[in-house]
Amino acid sequence: VQLQASGGGLVQAGGSLRVSCAASGGMVSNYAMGWFRQAPGKEREFVACITRSGANTYYTDSVKGRFTISRDIAKNLVYLQMNSLKPEDTAFYYCAAALYFGESSQSSVNLYNYWGQGTQVTVSS
Repeated sequence: VQLQASGGGLVQAGGSLRVSCAASGGMVSNYAMGWFRQAPGKEREFVACITRSGANTYYTDSVKGRFTISRDIAKNLVYLQMNSLKPEDTAFYYCAAALYFGESSQSSVNLYNYWGQGTQVTVSS
């Protein structure tokens, strides 16, 4: 599967942004899907994931209550809705797909088999 992230941009603190991940060559419903981010000089970190069944979503503590991961099977898209953005959310955001059929959180970079290119999100103070 090939993944293409889009929707990044510049937003003021407190604002909202939705990034999207388009899949081709495979269906998002066949994978656990995740969003990760990487700021300059830092390691790539887990943000959110949705299980293959779509029944469960997981978030890193710093974004709980502010970010929402979802998917549109008909459009073969995965979204990350980001509200109440903070300057510390500034990073490249990556979507990824994991060949995992369980319901637990997939928060490790190493568990994902396919990656898209990043989309830049910049939050100004």
